[in-house]
Amino acid sequence: MKKLLRFSTRVALGFGFVAALTIIVACGTPTTTLPTPNPEQARAQTLIAQGTPASFLGTKVARPEHTNTPGEPANGENGQVTVNPTRAARQTRAAETKQAGQPTTKANATKAPAKQRTPLPEDFEPTATPPPLPPQKGARLNSPEYSIQIFGWYRPEIADRDMNEIKAMGFGWVKQQFAWRDIEGAKKGAFDWSRSDEVIYRANVKGLDVLARMDNAPDWAAPGCFDPASASMGPARNTQDWTDFLKAFASRYKGRVRAYQIWNEPNLAREWCKQPPNPEQYAQLLKASYAAIKSVDPNALVISAGLTPTTADFDQAMPDMKFFGRMYDAMSNNSSGYFDLLGVHAAGFKADPEADPGVVAQDASLTNGDPSPTEAKRIYSFRHVEDVRALMEQRGDGGKQIAILEFGWTSDQVNPAYSWFRVSEEEKANRIVRAYQYAKQHWSPWIGVMSLIYMANADWTGSEEQYWWAITNPDGTARPAYNALKQMAK
Repeated sequence: MKKLLRFSTRVALGFGFVAALTIIVACGTPTTTLPTPNPEQARAQTLIAQGTPASFLGTKVARPEHTNTPGEPANGENGQVTVNPTRAARQTRAAETKQAGQPTTKANATKAPAKQRTPLPEDFEPTATPPPLPPQKGARLNSPEYSIQIFGWYRPEIADRDMNEIKAMGFGWVKQQFAWRDIEGAKKGAFDWSRSDEVIYRANVKGLDVLARMDNAPDWAAPGCFDPASASMGPARNTQDWTDFLKAFASRYKGRVRAYQIWNEPNLAREWCKQPPNPEQYAQLLKASYAAIKSVDPNALVISAGLTPTTADFDQAMPDMKFFGRMYDAMSNNSSGYFDLLGVHAAGFKADPEADPGVVAQDASLTNGDPSPTEAKRIYSFRHVEDVRALMEQRGDGGKQIAILEFGWTSDQVNPAYSWFRVSEEEKANRIVRAYQYAKQHWSPWIGVMSLIYMANADWTGSEEQYWWAITNPDGTARPAYNALKQMAK
């Protein structure tokens, strides 16, 4: 769908695979039958097929902490500047709070904004006070409903601009990450609601439903888990600290946040404090989260984490179907009290949105020669969502809907890990529209909200893989996919 996804199929990799990865990248798309002299070589080939470049050995960077900040020298790959996001974010926030006459606190933020501020739109106004509550909506979603991820945390002016564009596009949801460490990062009980207020109140004013992605524990709650260098995070050691935070958040925004996504891609070690993925532990976290949110806002929807589509199965990653199966085992095949909608990620990769997963899995050109078992390679299809749906029905959970939390296609011309499945901007537009249309025609009534990636982050440059998934440019101008979605019948 990081990843955020950024693509979610990049997984952690040991330094012993440098040679294998470098060779595979240099040679381009492998042939149908790849040599697999040993299990470790096969594992490396699987990972590179999914998008793990040699330049990211040891990490799966869903949200790379790089930026080409104006006025700073380049010292990284592709001319990138490596930023200390913790220090930069802390300095930015301290300057803002000092100017506002507020006390400052020390907290490690998830990422740093660029130093150069984006010009304010002429009609921009801060949301100083809470607006009226949005009308209450039902628990059953239309099939589908339309969402897209934004990056409005550090840039309220960008959030305002993008929400206006989303409204004009005819979408009804915005997805935004709310990192725990950015709100209660300094110490337990020391909350900073300023940026979450801006995003959520602004969405309320514009009549957009909020899908809040909740994750990323602060250092005091999960020591050793957050690592900007590898974009790692993990859950709290004491689940009570996490549920206390969720209760505080849900209490403040009761009736304002329509849905909560609980964590992101726990089938990767980098999202689980660098520990092997553990579906049973995640199920317990999900259950505790559900109870905490519902205790203060029973009308809010709880969505399980989207899982990265991967064929890798070792201590750093677990295929989504295996994770889902074990999660249902842990729930005794009864999701009541765990989630309202099951979250999935639905990457398009190189295949058409209508392509049959079984056909895609047997085509080496659509799987980049991934040597994994054929059944595992169904993840290279957008319609892999149907496999997840079949599992839900087998486990007796067919009455609940699925939420697609990330999906899209990339036009990446720069990063080899993604360029093997790139399409043109025009083809990207065509495929996204067809994906929505296919879901509406074939997946109703069980498909719920479908959240696309992304409205571009204002700080992105073409060197970052996330840039190429977006449907707008960092300056807010439209790419072909935005215009096509604006014209698409909803």
